[in-house]
Amino acid sequence: MTTQTAASSRRAPARDAAPVITVRGLWKVFGPDPSRVPRSPELAALSRRELMARTGCTAAVREVAFDVAPGEVFVVMGLSGSGKSTLVRCLTRLVEPTAGEVVFEGEDILRADARRLRELRRRKFSMVFQHFGLLPYRRVLENVGYGLEIRGTGRAERVRRAMEVIELVGLDGYAHAYPDELSGGMQQRVGLARALAGDPDVLFFDEPFSALDPLIRRDMQNEVIRLHREVGKTMVFITHDLSEALKLGDRILIMRDGRMVQTGTGDELVGAPADDYVRDFVRDVPRADVLTLRWIMRPPRPGDVLDGPELSPDVVVRDAVRDVLAADRPVKVVADGELLGVVAAEQLLAVLAGPEPR
Repeated sequence: MTTQTAASSRRAPARDAAPVITVRGLWKVFGPDPSRVPRSPELAALSRRELMARTGCTAAVREVAFDVAPGEVFVVMGLSGSGKSTLVRCLTRLVEPTAGEVVFEGEDILRADARRLRELRRRKFSMVFQHFGLLPYRRVLENVGYGLEIRGTGRAERVRRAMEVIELVGLDGYAHAYPDELSGGMQQRVGLARALAGDPDVLFFDEPFSALDPLIRRDMQNEVIRLHREVGKTMVFITHDLSEALKLGDRILIMRDGRMVQTGTGDELVGAPADDYVRDFVRDVPRADVLTLRWIMRPPRPGDVLDGPELSPDVVVRDAVRDVLAADRPVKVVADGELLGVVAAEQLLAVLAGPEPR
């Protein structure tokens, strides 16, 4: 597996600002009388199989809680059946949660009536799905501007904005093509342009590239990174692919059987997996492509000569190889003028050559 985080190529999320999305105690239970499950500590503690046998219910999402910062790419990943797609649908109320809170820009959207919910979906957030859902008898220009049409935007403004985002997603020259004249990757760009056209505060992606060929999928991942760098939208991205999660995500939530297993940055998941489940997930990740110097630095020792080069603790190990191996003394790891530690060839080579620690 080859993977690389992309944090250095994107805008940094505003972690010290108020969250755009706050989720607390979120449950989604399917089955008879679902609300009894989160209300009962005994039922809530049952495994998925035990809960089904005892109540006929399935808990697709179990007491999930997280925040999403402005400008953050927050990735939710897990295997099939982990609850990740149900979770993102709960965030937009395409699926009604059973219990909990979903606060969007300070507003609990679970209390929103149908009219307010329509307004939020039209103006505040957009979704990009695996299946493009393009209107086959409308040209690209009309597909991209469809949300604006529903909103009541005048034709001239719709065309202006649609052409703007068509150019943004790299579809110059295709505004008057029909969907069946486009490749799968180009159709997904149309879906992305349609989501961007309304200038939403948050974009939700539900495994949007799963059906694409690997090379097209890689191109679309790079497109998301480029767009994030240029427009800085907050994004919640659902995937089952760890490489995709590490490439796109500022932070990653790993789910299993509806529960949260671990939330963290890519280097936190690889460097300090919470349990054997996460450890197995990240086993084949090239650690030097994900871990930063803060994970491998050591304290200075007596006799270390500390007048050599300096690097940030957030530099990825692979990117530090040239500087560390070229130095005849330990490289200082410094943040805000403070010496945090040092890295010498021995630490770096251990990561490059060694297996993931158990």
